[in-house]
Amino acid sequence: MLKLKELSLLTSRRELSSLPDGKLLINTINAHSYNTALKDSLFAEALTKGDVLIPDGASVVMACRWLKAKSQPTERIAGWDLFVHEMNRLNRKGGTCFFMGSSEKVLELIRKRAAVDYPNIKVATYSPPYKPEFSEEDNKGIIEAINRANPDLLWIGMTAPKQEKWTYTHWKELDIHCHVGTIGAVFDFFAGTVERAPLWWQEHGLEWLYRLLKEPKRMWRRYIIGNTLFLKNILKEIN
Repeated sequence: MLKLKELSLLTSRRELSSLPDGKLLINTINAHSYNTALKDSLFAEALTKGDVLIPDGASVVMACRWLKAKSQPTERIAGWDLFVHEMNRLNRKGGTCFFMGSSEKVLELIRKRAAVDYPNIKVATYSPPYKPEFSEEDNKGIIEAINRANPDLLWIGMTAPKQEKWTYTHWKELDIHCHVGTIGAVFDFFAGTVERAPLWWQEHGLEWLYRLLKEPKRMWRRYIIGNTLFLKNILKEIN
């Protein structure tokens, strides 16, 4: 069973600079993914057996303190923080970045913005079929496209836990040499199709509340029920 107090997490954004080169699977964890992983063993395995796990949630940071956890993050490290760090790093030396996930509309916006923000990065994209589960043929097409591009950075952008489970399951088939990040909503943030919370909300651990206020019908279950469930699950770890 997944236990937050036993996870190895990055503790600050500064540690992003010390990640080794080479093939590296980087996932994030927040209250929602923690709750989900308690009921999904493959998702839990993907999170615990990846190479790097990032605390993408103020609630996760606080819970680690309450639990006197193995890792004690000093700050939230958002998927966006990972994205900006890795993109700036690649832009300095030049190379190819591959975006797998989302719709062709979103990917087109990503290509346009990346050409301006990161001119030294060649961007390749792949929009997978929109379905709950991919067929063997779907998976083969995705993997072949990624391997053919041989990227220097790979982003996987599907909803959790689909993106984490897919990447973990097909990890050995990805014949690549780079960092791989499962970053979900960052695709939409970068494309501009979803507005990210202003900086004040981010700095005060309230980005979740901003999203709830913006999209109450879609987000109320995740944040109202989900945050309550997260607290309940954390209390179980304490006892």
